[in-house]
Amino acid sequence: MLIPISNTPRDYSWGSVDLIARLEGRAPTGKPEAEIWYGDHPGSPAVVADGSGRTLGQALAEAGEPPLPFLLKLLAAASSLSIQAHPTLEQAREGFAKEDDAGVPRDAPGRLYRDPNHKPEIIVALSDEFRALVGLRPVEDTRRLVATLGEGPARDALSARLGEAEQDAEATASTLRAVVEWALTDADAGLVADLVRALGAADGEGAAEFAEEIETLRGAAADFPGDPGLFVALLMNLVTLRPGQALFAPAGVLHAYQSGLGVELMAASDNVLRGGLTPKHVDVPELMRVVDVTTGPVPIVVPREVAPGVREYVPPVADFALTAVTLAGTAPVTIELRGPAIVLATAGSVSVGAGGRTSGGDSVDLAPGAAVYAGREGRVEISGEGAAFVAQPGREEVRPRARHAVRGAGEGSITP
Repeated sequence: MLIPISNTPRDYSWGSVDLIARLEGRAPTGKPEAEIWYGDHPGSPAVVADGSGRTLGQALAEAGEPPLPFLLKLLAAASSLSIQAHPTLEQAREGFAKEDDAGVPRDAPGRLYRDPNHKPEIIVALSDEFRALVGLRPVEDTRRLVATLGEGPARDALSARLGEAEQDAEATASTLRAVVEWALTDADAGLVADLVRALGAADGEGAAEFAEEIETLRGAAADFPGDPGLFVALLMNLVTLRPGQALFAPAGVLHAYQSGLGVELMAASDNVLRGGLTPKHVDVPELMRVVDVTTGPVPIVVPREVAPGVREYVPPVADFALTAVTLAGTAPVTIELRGPAIVLATAGSVSVGAGGRTSGGDSVDLAPGAAVYAGREGRVEISGEGAAFVAQPGREEVRPRARHAVRGAGEGSITP
């Protein structure tokens, strides 16, 4: 069955006022539009576009279908999201049960675990640039960045905690864990203010090497005055994605999207442990329990071209996979499905047929920003002239793969 769905953009303060509106070809509302959720997650379930007012979750329950294992989103950032990490499946189940046993309401502002699921996620850039802080850069690179800062207490404190000698992997992890915990626990407003001053006074050859990082940190300081998460952001890799490029944030990896428009796909969860750059609750002990302080390259996901105009992104999890389809108005494209799927149009005019039009199935026409749920189809046929993404369950045999460096500057790749 094909079920057209829609949703209302969420107005988080970091959202863009125009990126989603431009994609949908309408005038901006004047308010931030940060995310549109296409799924059945109770946090913001999509609505069936038949005038009934039913949510997708209600429609699936009525049809005897299970909840979706993934959540698809459009994400549009104009300023930094909170620095955050997500738990493993085991950690999520443990944390959820602990808060339930303690009687913490599931909608309480300070609740950390709103469901018993993990939340690995992938994001594919749609805008010309999509900027993100992801993972922790090698300590020796951060030392060079710190050395460019203006002299003062903040630079001295960071230099002392990062040390000077080369360290093995275990010692590096211990150092970074201590720095993150110190920043979020002991760095007071005066020290944060001095870091802002030191960023403004950054100079020398090293400042040119880290110009984009320094610019990003200055922007975060302006958006979140006095926030000690600025010290954490200083430790992180900065990456700029171009259209079609993707990155993957596995459990424990710190990340904070900075700006741009993208298609985001994740396990169906809303579990977030925050690490700064936010007015929301930061639980430092719980963050330190789940955070991965391993340094390494940004986990870039390299898509595999499976057919002309069809690229598949397969991160190393079984919860989801994402397929990008580019249509030139010629032959339709058939996508084989492993289970329930959601097709989201992002450009042009797209038509989705159930099981392929040649089989006599239904079809739904989609404008950019519109989506359709496809269940029990086995395949969908996509035609028209434009672009679409297909979210569906991942392959059961998918396992984590090693990351390897590419282009030198702190990036890595995951290739299916």
